[in-house]
Amino acid sequence: MGSGLWSTDVYDAAAHTRARTGASAFAYSDSGARKVHPALNPYGVTARESRDSDEHPRSLAIAVLFDVTGSMHSVPRTLQVKLPGLLGLLLRKGYVADPHIMFGAIGDATCDRAPLQVGQFESDNRMDEDLGRILLEGGGGGQQTESYELAMYFMARHTTIDCYEKRGRRGYLFIIGDELAYRRVKAREVKKIIGDDLSEDLSTEALVAELQRKYHVYYILPAGTSNAGSRSILRYWRDLLGQNVIELDDLDAVCETIALTVGLEEGAIDLDAGLEDLADVGSTAGATVGRALARIGGAGRDLAVGPALTDPTDGPDGLVRL
Repeated sequence: MGSGLWSTDVYDAAAHTRARTGASAFAYSDSGARKVHPALNPYGVTARESRDSDEHPRSLAIAVLFDVTGSMHSVPRTLQVKLPGLLGLLLRKGYVADPHIMFGAIGDATCDRAPLQVGQFESDNRMDEDLGRILLEGGGGGQQTESYELAMYFMARHTTIDCYEKRGRRGYLFIIGDELAYRRVKAREVKKIIGDDLSEDLSTEALVAELQRKYHVYYILPAGTSNAGSRSILRYWRDLLGQNVIELDDLDAVCETIALTVGLEEGAIDLDAGLEDLADVGSTAGATVGRALARIGGAGRDLAVGPALTDPTDGPDGLVRL
């Protein structure tokens, strides 16, 4: 996938039609749906593809997967509103020539009806359509864990991206969440939800190492969620991903944060230039993004080592419950 061109005019026309008719941008979920939309169902999918074409000869795969359990279920609504800004920064500012963007959602395979939803890599307004098909279940297991590891398994073994296969350049995976992954990718869950037969469970650490060969993997913990600011959750993800863990003071800045992170990693900008670009396009997120991305190479690294720190979102003894 990944053909066609994004049109802000088409996006705006659809938004105006919804406003006039009272329709929802998430009509599938808001209709009372109780299962994964067929277009986002990962079961039996050989691969989601990001392929080069005459139209997009240097494709770059960018996947954004978000937790939709509990307090996180509002995240895709924020993304949908900010989508033109994400595309605008990537394209108008020249961070990426040919972005292919995938959206997906993460739940809990132990209890949710929709533990994993995965769209296609798209370069046109079909990415907005995929967002609108996401089931905002809002469930979760009530612990501090969701099935992020299952989503990472799908990305590692069921995506085919030309940026990596043809040019040796990794794509990008952004996971937006506020909890932990489970310790293992469970063979029985993979069979039930994706359809693969695994001979045994996989450790999450081994799976992440496999995934990072193909993708730059980032975890974003936004403010306003149940576990925002949890030091032990931040330390857990920094143990897995190193410095690629972003604390975000304002969920409304998520698209700008993703765009600047890609621009920085691609060498298209430095942080000061990126913040100038935000001001140039009229974004008010500069201060939030600046703080978030400055932490990646700064004091945030200190949380990757040493004992877990206790805060009100952790257990009474400072331990995270798995």
